[in-house]
Amino acid sequence: MLKHLISFYKVSQPKPCSGEPLSMQQKSLKRLQWSTFLSATLGYGMYYVCRLSLNVVKKPIVEEGIFSETELGIIGAVLFFTYAVGKFTNGFLADRSNINRFMSTGLLVTALVNLFLGFVHSFILFAILWGISGWFQSMGAASCVVGLSRWFTDKERGSFYGFWSASHNIGEAMTFIIVASVVSAFGWRYGFLGAGLVGLIGVLVIWRFFHDSPQSKGLPAVNVPRAKKAMNALETEEFNRAQKSVLKNPAIWILAFMYISRYAVNSWGVFYLQAEKGYSTLDASFIISISSVCGIVGTMFSGVISDKFFGGRRNIPALIFGLMNVVALCLFLLVPGVHFWLDALSMVLFGLGIGVLICFLGGLMAVDIAPRTASGAALGVVGIASYIGAGLQDVMSGVLIEGNKHVVNGVEVYDFTYINWFWIGAALMSVLLALLVWNARNRE
Repeated sequence: MLKHLISFYKVSQPKPCSGEPLSMQQKSLKRLQWSTFLSATLGYGMYYVCRLSLNVVKKPIVEEGIFSETELGIIGAVLFFTYAVGKFTNGFLADRSNINRFMSTGLLVTALVNLFLGFVHSFILFAILWGISGWFQSMGAASCVVGLSRWFTDKERGSFYGFWSASHNIGEAMTFIIVASVVSAFGWRYGFLGAGLVGLIGVLVIWRFFHDSPQSKGLPAVNVPRAKKAMNALETEEFNRAQKSVLKNPAIWILAFMYISRYAVNSWGVFYLQAEKGYSTLDASFIISISSVCGIVGTMFSGVISDKFFGGRRNIPALIFGLMNVVALCLFLLVPGVHFWLDALSMVLFGLGIGVLICFLGGLMAVDIAPRTASGAALGVVGIASYIGAGLQDVMSGVLIEGNKHVVNGVEVYDFTYINWFWIGAALMSVLLALLVWNARNRE
């Protein structure tokens, strides 16, 4: 059984070259490259729809007495923790897998979990299923990155990776519009059903259009590894030393703090707008979706901003956009009353700021600080630390929200004072901690 399973997920065997003229091979390669790129972008966006479905339905779940705010925080944290572990393990597995089958499996399982969740009222079972979904969610990004490496040359890959990285913003926007529309029309249980159906459509897209490798289609490899001599003992020791230095470098762990404020709004923003300002599910979700759309702009132009205007330095734009993030949260949380356009503006600023910060604090600055031979380890540390921070945020937010809920004349009333300062404080702390690594450099 295990042998058949391993065989099923092994990298595809190369097909004999068809003997077509070079011009025909290049035409076929271009078509398959675009097929793989577009299906990876759309497919990973659909992963996000299945991951964020819970964030849209928290308020109606609480109102029906299914779960408390604290329990929802714990459930959300379980996904972040299993995702963090899965992102590390599945990165290794994806390198050795048929990525078409690997990525399809991940989305299939998380879609099926969503289909079941609308009928689950047990806290333990819900948390277990959501945790399982988190681990399988981590198969998506790894497959996409491996796919880009197999199908595009080093010179092409950077541009395509930049556009693909906007897929999570696309997925967030799809969630806050599609799932919210379903919930508004049919109720929260159908929100999970809708997310699951989107995921199943994504599985079909990936299965049909996301290809394993050029060799599996009878084409020559795009990237031919250069012949390398085996590392001698000294080089191996140097490589291990570089990776250990990353683990001991507090500057790299500090950079991950930004994810707390990002996922605070992502996980609880819809709930906050409903409970504090009285927005409907659809309106609240639409406002939060604005940050996702603007995040695409921030992510795509972050490299241009640092290279063209700051000579390649990341620290100054990280400070500017970090302060923008703080200002956005102050507008979002501290202005009383319902002001649709002001709330929308706050999400524009928040999306732009977070989009840039994800690129800088979540990646480029860590790579800049780390030794060149340990850039992968640096991204791994940031990834694990980020999602641990996001998980702890979810638990803390749930506890603070439930702990400051009162019943007045039979109506539940929330006091978000502590939540406001927790979220704004986390964003401000992220800026202050980033200042500690202002002049951090690679010591190689």
